[in-house]
Amino acid sequence: MSTATVENPAEVTPTGRFWNRQRRLGVGVLVIGLLATILFGALAPSKTARFTLSEDAQGAAFSINGKLGAILFGVLAIAAGAVLLAGLLSRYSTAVLSAGILTFVLSFLCWQVAGNFLPLVDTASGTLELAVPLIFGALAGVLGERSGVINVAIEGQFLMGAFGAALVGTMAGSVWAGLFSAAVGGVLIAGILAVLAIRYLVDQTVVGIVLNLLALGVTGFLYERLMQADAQSYNQPPKMPEWKIPGLADIPVVGPVLFDTNLLVWLALILVFVVHFGLTRTRWGLRTRAVGEHPTAADTVGIRVRGLRYLNVLLGGVVAGFGGAYFTLVATGSFNKNMTAGAGFIALAALIFGRWTPFGALGAALFFGFAQKLATYLSAVGSPVPNQFLNMLPYLATIVAVAGLVGRVRAPAADGQPYVKS
Repeated sequence: MSTATVENPAEVTPTGRFWNRQRRLGVGVLVIGLLATILFGALAPSKTARFTLSEDAQGAAFSINGKLGAILFGVLAIAAGAVLLAGLLSRYSTAVLSAGILTFVLSFLCWQVAGNFLPLVDTASGTLELAVPLIFGALAGVLGERSGVINVAIEGQFLMGAFGAALVGTMAGSVWAGLFSAAVGGVLIAGILAVLAIRYLVDQTVVGIVLNLLALGVTGFLYERLMQADAQSYNQPPKMPEWKIPGLADIPVVGPVLFDTNLLVWLALILVFVVHFGLTRTRWGLRTRAVGEHPTAADTVGIRVRGLRYLNVLLGGVVAGFGGAYFTLVATGSFNKNMTAGAGFIALAALIFGRWTPFGALGAALFFGFAQKLATYLSAVGSPVPNQFLNMLPYLATIVAVAGLVGRVRAPAADGQPYVKS
């Protein structure tokens, strides 16, 4: 009788798997820490880097010598990588990883801001504003994919939402009518996706791409026929007002960003908590996760698999429609052809990078928003780093996450699989 041997039993135990993951993280953080210390430290000039609360060089909240800061934060990133590699603080590995990434970013900023200044409030506010439509889009993806329906049509839902908000908002002279119409536009695309994917079992990825092209064509045609010909009647919606909460808005940095803003920013953040609570603490959430993982088992206990998938995809359409409204009612004040410029696909990347969870999607959206805002800032100060490089960082981070280099990233087991009741 032959016996099977295991060369490294630790690799097949939970502890071994965790150690392998933490070791990979440690090596990665060590590499970026060394890069920051050597490269950023060498390139950074010995000039003061100022991080200000105001939009000018006055009122510095924090100042440091650029070269010293780049080296110091690079060394801290190396220390975080060493802690992970040594297997220390295993219970707090996520926090140590976050600290390593943060210190790497600070090292990079010390290099870039040396001899200049970075307005913290403007950067934080811009990051959140750029992240808001991504948060809505990623949440729409969470609602659909946690119940087993791939939503590649987020871009189309954005476009229809933006178009509906501009058209109806202008004709009704009401920002709230525009917001409602944006939700309807998102639901329209989501409804077509649901019928074709759930009822007729069409490939969900193909349907999503086709719906994106459909929304692009329809909105582009109507824009040229209606809005471009008579913008005053059809393409000048009222802008969503900004509300300031007295007292809270005076908190440094956080106050102006969170408590002196518009409704859609608050709605996006509130929905993150609502969807997370719903998925983890309610009967609807339990059934949604069951349908997304094991639809046949869910059906055997009386859960209406198709009905729940229809409901969640349509709810996702409402949420994505709100994201589309942000482009016309907040960001620009009018509709333009293809104005979303691929934001739906960035939201889809945020969904994957965030591991199909509401808070993960929030973090990924904020990271993507920060990368875009930083690219704009570096372009304005004449940085030698091409802004295209920063704009591609979110996608590189998503590839790294999906490749499993930062741990296991797995979609719901039944994601994209049509359910046929036997």
